[in-house]
Amino acid sequence: MRIGMMTDAYKPYVSGVTSYVDLNKRALEKLGHEVYVFTFGDLEYTDDELRVIRSPGMPLSDTGFYLSLRHSTEAQQIIQTMDIIHVHHPFMSGRLAHIYSRKRNIPVLFTNHTRYDLYAQTRVPLMPAEVSMSMLQAYMPAFCDNMDLVISPSRGMEKILRQYGVTCHIEVVPNGADLHPFLSAQPLAREEFGFDKNDVLVAYMGRIAPEKNLEFLLQSFAGVSRAVPNTKLLVVGGGQKEHEEGIKNFADKLELCDHIKFTGAIPYAQLPSYLAMCDIFATASVTEVHPFSVIEGMASGLPIVGIDSPGISDSIADGETGLLSVNDLASYTAKLTTLCLNRDLQKKMGAAAQQASHQFSIENTTGVMLGHYNRLVSNTKPVKPSIEVRLRSVLKEFLE
Repeated sequence: MRIGMMTDAYKPYVSGVTSYVDLNKRALEKLGHEVYVFTFGDLEYTDDELRVIRSPGMPLSDTGFYLSLRHSTEAQQIIQTMDIIHVHHPFMSGRLAHIYSRKRNIPVLFTNHTRYDLYAQTRVPLMPAEVSMSMLQAYMPAFCDNMDLVISPSRGMEKILRQYGVTCHIEVVPNGADLHPFLSAQPLAREEFGFDKNDVLVAYMGRIAPEKNLEFLLQSFAGVSRAVPNTKLLVVGGGQKEHEEGIKNFADKLELCDHIKFTGAIPYAQLPSYLAMCDIFATASVTEVHPFSVIEGMASGLPIVGIDSPGISDSIADGETGLLSVNDLASYTAKLTTLCLNRDLQKKMGAAAQQASHQFSIENTTGVMLGHYNRLVSNTKPVKPSIEVRLRSVLKEFLE
């Protein structure tokens, strides 16, 4: 099967969507399918994988996204040879997928990866919440109605889509993760980072971005570190330079210099070893749909502390695989402090979290998604592209 993944941003940009597309592409290719990624910008970037088709775009500051109203002619021709198209962003890529697929009657499905209502509030803080929700309610129902299938990675996100006004059928398919490196990782030496073996080491892993609520997490950790002086925080990940520097300055103001270590962006292959040396995974984000980082923390045997919200509460069983707090600083700090003080509880919940993570393995979720692909393709009779278009596509692959 020829599968087209359409996304507004791809490598080298790092995000949950990028990771999802990359992991699913590799999993499907192992099963013998041809998977293409159609994206914008970074034309000079050298991809370490086959079948990534980039079209020109105008960079949006240093966000990693590019603005474009169309794919290149070459990309459009290849898109129209796909058996199925899987869209991962509803605005640029989603709109274009609908336009291109209509010409050939190619089935299109959409996975909603993002809390666009909260994302808008953190990225455009002057925009009233009512305005961002009204815009989504005006756009999303009609967009989803034009899809052959809509996927939500969690039950919580399905409810959010209903709040947007989406009425079509929605299938829930969790975002899978490659658990194997995290299940068997060897921990790094704590001494290399200035940590002691007796420290309670809390990990945050992910982008440093406004929607991740890191100021809340740091404020909470400041309270925890006063109650449990041997607690340390490891922040693994990077982000836009301005925001990254702002978070570091905020940590300085909270006098956390002796209790916190920022690693910056690191190679993905090293993440399992970073997590393996930690005791607890903490996140204060409320914008997640189905968080890769939390699942990877679980697979590493870490109990999770998070805020009860869609995505997070769909992944964590409160009191079993971690602790969930209401969206309140005092409550969150109390939960994190409780877990930092109790080594036995850390181990018990960590073991349960690792066991629970298996349901999110990429092998399981790819199998479910492939079943949807096969059903949509078998129920659709696409209009075959001309022999000229097909020959051009084959020739391009041969030359690569």
